[in-house]
Amino acid sequence: MARLHDTTSISARYGKSEDRYLELIRRFPLRRLESESDLDAAIAVIDGLIDREHRTPPEEDYLEVISDLIEDYEDENIVIGPVSDARMLRFLLDAKGVTQSQTALDTGISESTISEILAGKRKLNRSQIGKLARYFHVEPGVFNFGE
Repeated sequence: MARLHDTTSISARYGKSEDRYLELIRRFPLRRLESESDLDAAIAVIDGLIDREHRTPPEEDYLEVISDLIEDYEDENIVIGPVSDARMLRFLLDAKGVTQSQTALDTGISESTISEILAGKRKLNRSQIGKLARYFHVEPGVFNFGE
């Protein structure tokens, strides 16, 4: 009679990599996060895994599940309010490492308009949002049109 393999067991799934998976579970068990300290510990584990140049299949699986746990905790406990056009634009400029003048040149939005937006003297219009979203490769919704 053919023997059925238990494909759900750790050893069946990971074989020789089983020890690494169990090591990760011992370090930080995969369970619902209940506090900021749980969140900090989970993020530390993720940082350690992400910094690895090559991850094993058990590490990839563990990383996926712990990321979901962090996302669930943050969705339930961390409220992120709207960000002004000026703050978002400043963040995007810094992240991309570009100047106002380079952004103006690349988007066709005048440099004075970009300066006024950054100073909080002017709001973005739909056309400017579209141009900036394409330029920075973000969704237009990151800007607070009409607020």
